[in-house]
Amino acid sequence: MDASIETIAAEARSRAGRPTREQAQARHAELLDTALDMFLDKGFELTTMEGVAAAVGMTKRTIYARYEDKASLFLAAVERAIERTRMSPAALHALASDDLERTLTAIARTRIADLMTPQGLKLRRVINTESYRFPEIFTLSYEQGAKPVIDFLTDLFRRHDSAGAVCVERPEMAANVFMSMVVGGPVRLLASGEAMRQDEIEDWIGTAVRLFLNGVRPR
Repeated sequence: MDASIETIAAEARSRAGRPTREQAQARHAELLDTALDMFLDKGFELTTMEGVAAAVGMTKRTIYARYEDKASLFLAAVERAIERTRMSPAALHALASDDLERTLTAIARTRIADLMTPQGLKLRRVINTESYRFPEIFTLSYEQGAKPVIDFLTDLFRRHDSAGAVCVERPEMAANVFMSMVVGGPVRLLASGEAMRQDEIEDWIGTAVRLFLNGVRPR
């Protein structure tokens, strides 16, 4: 068992008498979620390990058993948020069909929905406010969150190009352009606090997908 889980379990044992590994893991997840909220609300500078410990009902010793400092806790909280909003390869493949427009629309709709969740919006705001201090969270967000979608789209465009359905000389660039056009706009607006109705999001997706496909279909 991980040493930090043992520490959390020991603390739970002292309170409840019968902790389980699942309870310890749930407490750890609660710690990271609470920490992310505090980093967002107070900012990195004003958030303290003592404050996080008090908010989640843990001792500082329990937190320090896993995270040596506040920066380590911050990065772990951001990484958990990224994991909770990422699209798995299985989810991406489940959205694929022979109809390219339908596939692209489904991917865009699902990706925006994932990033519109409370956890997803918190993640975007934390990245926006703290990336100057932790530039690595941009890389982390891209590698774990965006890149699996980019890789899937790259392969999708390559296959449709080979079949003659589209003309895409640089499929990876096309995948990045697609994500920026279709997903980036609504996510930026929502993360900044702008409201978008679901019908407005659907209109954005449909328009952007058609514009993209009009640009890559053979002439």
